[in-house]
Amino acid sequence: MLQVGAHVSIGDGFDTAVATQRDLGGTVGQVFAGSPRTWSVKDVDEDHRAAFQGALGEDAGPWIVHGTYLINFATPKDDLAAKSIDTVQGELDACATLGVPYYVFHPGAHTGAGAETGVEHVADRLSELDVPAETTLLLENTAGKGTTVGKTMEQLDRMVRASEYDYGDVQVCLDSCHLFAAGHDFRTGDGMDDLVKEVDDDVGLENVAYLHLNDSKHPLGSEKDEHAHVGEGEIGEAGFEQFVNHEAFRELPMVLETPVDDKGYAWNIEKIRELYDE
Repeated sequence: MLQVGAHVSIGDGFDTAVATQRDLGGTVGQVFAGSPRTWSVKDVDEDHRAAFQGALGEDAGPWIVHGTYLINFATPKDDLAAKSIDTVQGELDACATLGVPYYVFHPGAHTGAGAETGVEHVADRLSELDVPAETTLLLENTAGKGTTVGKTMEQLDRMVRASEYDYGDVQVCLDSCHLFAAGHDFRTGDGMDDLVKEVDDDVGLENVAYLHLNDSKHPLGSEKDEHAHVGEGEIGEAGFEQFVNHEAFRELPMVLETPVDDKGYAWNIEKIRELYDE
């Protein structure tokens, strides 16, 4: 059964975000736990949880919180690392209070320290977290631009295995635009099978918990992270048809982070429904 939704605002409350998602035609959703370009985390309590869970009801799929864009676990700078750890911990705690089962963030950039050092830093900083039992932390694959780490499945795997956590507490979220920009061409059946094999060999398919659905404005292997509407970028409809229908991924919750313009999220959700084989 297709579980698809989009990233929505919490500006009017977490319960209102649920209503917005339903209006868009979504059954799952993603939100921030504060302002995405600051270190602030929204204060949440049991009243927020009750309102959010009440709005969800019993038929909604699993929601996810996306970490602020400032987080950098790969950094060689101790002060930035400390801020990042504190913010991730605050966002994880907010997830637990709200009853949100998943939290995702980008591992960050090594800014010249080297990819190996960056991966080690991510693992070390993961180990400093207290991941709540109610929430699974997800590392998101990256497009590979600049000095970002997490472009390969092998790097993501090492981040987890070198930390004090196992794959039960920390798992992976795959972003279609990032995969394509990193060089994975899944626009054909063979290409999709190759991607799935790499994911399975390095992190294990059982450890992929969520998908981000975004087309790419830039060509295969560009390492550029710029999203396009589903089917209107370089991945195209054929690529998304392969991606969302493959037996390895089709039952996972999927959220869109496509541009917000004249088409919007409702259009993209409907496009995924058209491409999905019920």
